[in-house]
Amino acid sequence: MTVSEQVEQGRRVEPRPATKPPGSAKSGFGATLRVDRWIIKPGLIAFGLIAFIIYATVSAVFAIPGAFLGIDYAAEGYHSPFFGIAIGETVLPAWFSPAILVLWIQVFFRATCYYFRGAYYKAFFMDPPACAVGEPTIHRKYGMENRFPFILMNAHRFALYLAFIPLAVLWWDLVLSVWHDGSLRLGIGVFLIAADAILVSLYVFSCHSFRHLVGGGIDCFSCTANTRRRHGIWQRVSAWNQYHGVWAWASLFSIVLVDLYVRALALDIINSGTPIIGGFL
Repeated sequence: MTVSEQVEQGRRVEPRPATKPPGSAKSGFGATLRVDRWIIKPGLIAFGLIAFIIYATVSAVFAIPGAFLGIDYAAEGYHSPFFGIAIGETVLPAWFSPAILVLWIQVFFRATCYYFRGAYYKAFFMDPPACAVGEPTIHRKYGMENRFPFILMNAHRFALYLAFIPLAVLWWDLVLSVWHDGSLRLGIGVFLIAADAILVSLYVFSCHSFRHLVGGGIDCFSCTANTRRRHGIWQRVSAWNQYHGVWAWASLFSIVLVDLYVRALALDIINSGTPIIGGFL
């Protein structure tokens, strides 16, 4: 008896457990008809993500004054993007990293990001390893994003709202970097932080959830001036969205680059030198 027949007869229909539908790829882990080196892309993604996670953990937790490495995350008026402006420095204990106050939001946003989900599902969970490549047999019991913990991925739209907080902190940090000690400054550090702010902004505003926020829930784009205006914004965000993966990786790289620059200044590995306009590099 089909489900519809049971419903018509008033019978209680127990929900079926969530199971992953079979795909069209050959069964068995790594089984494929592809002749290209498909493993290179997920391998590079895994390497890049692991390298960033290790670096971010060391920089945000262990490389702070009073911690294991004891390196300052601020120098010459610049702050590492892992920390931003001085938040909580006066009230937090020395062993507690102020980066945690905003870093958890960035982790929440990127971990639930549609692009990164597809990237690390392939790289770490082999789900699937690549297009038209067989998965491990254990995935037959995978309930997709209907069960804990992967059901938390559906909270990405809420992570988007939180992501505006560290983004605003980053832009404010840029303002403080430009206007330093009562004078205007344009130097290498300012340009690096500006590039980082722009790349992170492109990553956030090209987000699929932001695209839905500005253009979703509308039945007619041309009916009113407001819907036409939203349609124009939606088109612009859609153009950015095509390169969402590019902005995702570029923003990770820019964050690390700015952090390395600030740490190098703090350790006197590089000199402040002569700025382009006022202040320090």
